[in-house]
Amino acid sequence: MESAILAALWAAETPLTPSQVQGAIGATLARTTVTTILSRLYEKGTVSRTRAGRGFAYTPTEDAPGLTARRMHSEMQKEEDRSTVLARFVSQLTDEDEQLLRDLLDGEAR
Repeated sequence: MESAILAALWAAETPLTPSQVQGAIGATLARTTVTTILSRLYEKGTVSRTRAGRGFAYTPTEDAPGLTARRMHSEMQKEEDRSTVLARFVSQLTDEDEQLLRDLLDGEAR
C-alpha cells in the first residue's frame, strides 16, 4: 500500500490530504488506514507534511529513484561486511548496469 500511496503523491502536483490520497488510489481502504500509512511514511522521512485544516497534507520528499537509492543505502548500513554485500550486488548486475555503474564511478554519466 505504501507504493500505491507514494505513486499517488508523485503524480500529484500539490500536497494531498489523506482523503485525496484515498480517492487517487481508488482503493477501498478506510481513510484512517491511509492516514496511518502516511504517518508511518512521515516517520520514515519518506514524505513531509504541512498543516491543512485540522489535519495534514503530504508531499513526497524524494522521487522514486531517490527513494530507491535511500533504501539501498539503508540496507547497506545494516551490514557490517559491506564489501561482501557490494561484491554480491555487483556480481548480479547485468552487463549494461555494470557499465553504467563504471561510468558513474568514473564521473562520465549522470
